[in-house]
Amino acid sequence: MNNILYEDNHILVVEKKENVPVQEDESKDLDLLTILKEYIKEKYQKPGNVYLGLIHRLDRPVGGVMVFAKTSKAASRLSEQVRTHQMIKKYYAVVEGIIEEKGTLKDRLYKDQKRNIVTVDERGKETILDYQRIAVKNNTSLVDISLQTGRSHQIRVQFSSRGHALLGDQKYNPKAISGMQIALFAYSLSFYHPITKELLTFSLPLPDREPFRLFQDTRK
Repeated sequence: MNNILYEDNHILVVEKKENVPVQEDESKDLDLLTILKEYIKEKYQKPGNVYLGLIHRLDRPVGGVMVFAKTSKAASRLSEQVRTHQMIKKYYAVVEGIIEEKGTLKDRLYKDQKRNIVTVDERGKETILDYQRIAVKNNTSLVDISLQTGRSHQIRVQFSSRGHALLGDQKYNPKAISGMQIALFAYSLSFYHPITKELLTFSLPLPDREPFRLFQDTRK
């Protein structure tokens, strides 16, 4: 079961496990949305279909914090926060090489729907992220990333296009080691509760797996 971080009558905050699709895809593997609907159905003995609003996504290989809406009103208000950039998403990533200490990456990214590949292309949408380098080990850098926009494959493509591809990224890193999990983790999510308007922040520690283990002594 995916770790439940918070739950009330309006929202459900969970830790998505790696390699679990957020919703059903071509693989037909069990997806997070189905798992959580079944959890609600059993816990509250709800008959029929369970409503659960999908507010944002994580790529299948990426784990981390996600929020779901248990009512349509909550879904509408949370989606508006995504649209107006009030929902703050932060990630840890391990990238190739020694990256500059901090920076803002701006690009236009275009998604080829047929190949499910994203490229830097003037036809694409404006894409912005900020990053801070936390530590350096073995010619790799641990970075803390804050998204200003939430485009598909954004982090992976923006760093790869600058020669700092994510470790374990089989799609955008030609040097990726086969079998290594992508070094990207959605460790923090902040948003305003859709009903109480309280600012909520949920955070998770650095994952206890390679290549993040290299940096365990830099993060508590």
